[in-house]
Amino acid sequence: MTVQEPFHDYTLKVIRLLVADLVQQFNGGHPGGAMGMAAIGVSLWKYVMKYAPSDPNFFNRDRFVLSNGHTCLFQYIFLHLTGYKHMTMSQLKTYHSADLNSYCPGHPENEHPGIELTTGALGQGISNSVGLAIAGKNLQATYNKPEFPVISSQIFCMVGDACLQEGVALESISFAGHLGLGNLTVIYDNNQITCDGSVDLTNTENIKDKFLACNWEVLEISEGDNVNQIVEALEYSKTTEKPTIIIVNTRIGIDTAVEGTAVAHGAAFGQSEVDKLHELYQSPEKFYVPSEVYDFFKVDESFVDDWNKLFADYQKAYPESGEELARRIKGELPDWKHLIPKELPSSATASRKASGLVFNNIAKNVNSFMVGTADLSPSVNMAWADKKDFQNPKIKTQCGINGDYSGRYIHYGIREHAMASISNGIAAYNKGTFIPVTSSFFMFYLYAAPGVRYGALSEFQVIHVATHDSIGIGEDGPTHHPIELAALYRSMPNMLYIRPCDNEEVAGAWEAAIDYPHSTIISLSRHNLKQYPELSKRDKVKLGAYVFSEVEDPALNILVTGSEMQFAMEAQEILAKKGIKANVISFPCQRLFDNQPLEYKRSILKQGKLPSVIIEAYAVNGWEKYATAGINMKTFGKSLPGPKVYEYFGYNSEVIADKIDKYYSNWSKDEDLKYEFQEL
Repeated sequence: MTVQEPFHDYTLKVIRLLVADLVQQFNGGHPGGAMGMAAIGVSLWKYVMKYAPSDPNFFNRDRFVLSNGHTCLFQYIFLHLTGYKHMTMSQLKTYHSADLNSYCPGHPENEHPGIELTTGALGQGISNSVGLAIAGKNLQATYNKPEFPVISSQIFCMVGDACLQEGVALESISFAGHLGLGNLTVIYDNNQITCDGSVDLTNTENIKDKFLACNWEVLEISEGDNVNQIVEALEYSKTTEKPTIIIVNTRIGIDTAVEGTAVAHGAAFGQSEVDKLHELYQSPEKFYVPSEVYDFFKVDESFVDDWNKLFADYQKAYPESGEELARRIKGELPDWKHLIPKELPSSATASRKASGLVFNNIAKNVNSFMVGTADLSPSVNMAWADKKDFQNPKIKTQCGINGDYSGRYIHYGIREHAMASISNGIAAYNKGTFIPVTSSFFMFYLYAAPGVRYGALSEFQVIHVATHDSIGIGEDGPTHHPIELAALYRSMPNMLYIRPCDNEEVAGAWEAAIDYPHSTIISLSRHNLKQYPELSKRDKVKLGAYVFSEVEDPALNILVTGSEMQFAMEAQEILAKKGIKANVISFPCQRLFDNQPLEYKRSILKQGKLPSVIIEAYAVNGWEKYATAGINMKTFGKSLPGPKVYEYFGYNSEVIADKIDKYYSNWSKDEDLKYEFQEL
């Protein structure tokens, strides 16, 4: 495409004035970066990216991610200029307003057309972009044929100075370079300003050398307004076998009195300063885009028809692959439930091992699943027989574990945060085309928590397999005992936290997770768990809670999850000998239970009629909604052998039964106890 250079200066001024006006209107927002990046936007949306405003979800489009999401007006304005129907001028004017129907939130949100990913916390977007690039590489290696390049999208990501300081970004940058993701282009808005001041306040490293050391291509544009040079660099980046960073030296708040200062970052300039900018650019009208600028950005979408024809021909030439890819583009899974074993071991089994028995055959046979771990393959049981790794084919490892881009098992290395964030990008490539699965120790999902949260916020289907989930892991000690973490994930919207008690419930947990359209954490034990094949019901896990061991005319309920089931079952027997009849309620997932009809929930808990005691070796927070008392953790763990650490904290069936007995006796006598949650 011919670069129309004489028109650029005029267009850049129109865009910068629009940014300044929009931020000034409600006296809030981030104008400086969006103004300085204007030439990058012209280069991308006018000359380089392939996209279709009339079909924002066109499958083979290039993807753009704004990692420095505070500059969102940059993206919104180019969506408007290029003709995305929802992004009218009236919509642009809702930026920072009280309009409940605004398409212009303060950071990009993926539910709006043209926005690939929800980005806010810096560093997430570039990590997501690595996931998008992984997804694209895998699809290319799986489906492309020499005469049919049906997958050819490039991933473009915009970052700022602050993104490159975040730890998660550095994890992802390192991983992308290792993988050789040539379909990833990062554009760095190098204005050398963060909120507190100039970047050298905290950072004096050599960014070029850092990226070169991480196996990236590095290009630099000395003048951030030079559209021609930026276009040349962007086009070159699409030809490399490495990811590329293009360092564009820009001026934040360009042509204002606060240019090049932190003041330009996150506040309106003031009306008098905006008026001066209008005078400087000789354009008195506010919120003005002349017709010739709209004409300049008019998009030729004929490539969509070209691709549809290419794909139709591909389906004829390769009917099996064509049918499979068409299904995945629709976000559909083939039949998978028959791949779960109908019978699982009845002997004591660690639920992490049962998870592998349940899921590995599904992963092997359904290529929508992209499975990975943070350097814990021997521990998490997610690797299936004859798996192929997603790996840079040019690298031959010393350990002999190699692969190529068609592989679906990802060794993330010790990068838990990046693993979760990258998985969000894989899921975002196209809804349902991939279902990413991550795995690590449950405690390390505290490192991964921001990425897990963004996946839930974005309504992505990502399944996180969290093993070593209790104090029963023993000698690893309190650093590895996740006593507080379940409360975070149980409270997180769009998230199922499922803690199965035995093998049958593990099968039910996987069924629920694959059926659930959003995020899930399956919480699993390292140590062996007693099995209850006569009582456990895989088909009831989806209900969230169910009567596990029922007695006639119960006096109380014992609620329990996961590894602590054995204590509940033994306590039930001890109490029965004392004349106290108790139902044991298995409670693998609070959110699934909350989603059940009121009648069902009342039939299980009988709240107001029966006391309920929750037994779980986690912090009690959240169980007050369902129970009247709890036997839970009040401190961090302790380094002892697994059985001993349970004993140390009072998880002994005799002790538990005695506590419940005393509580029930007091509850029967003291009316006030019926309205107060008791920590036993």
